[in-house]
Amino acid sequence: MEKYKVKITVTKADCRCGYFKVGQEFTVDDLCPPLCHELWNCAYPYVFALQNGASLDCGDTRAPEFDVACPDGGRVVIHGEIIKG
Repeated sequence: MEKYKVKITVTKADCRCGYFKVGQEFTVDDLCPPLCHELWNCAYPYVFALQNGASLDCGDTRAPEFDVACPDGGRVVIHGEIIKG
């Protein structure tokens, strides 16, 4: 079974550490990207599902993408999607 790459884009950045910037992108292949453990813990199940070809609930439809907010009050929000090609 083919394993897909997932692109993560920061769509909101109000992190206490000031590390993240809106528009920052990470590609997830085999290793986790440089995200804080708390945010990665929230995003990983969705990343794993997309890497293995899943579609996720996205409003009234299903799509190969997701949005996840930081558990620290949503200070950082990321968007994940399969990289095609």
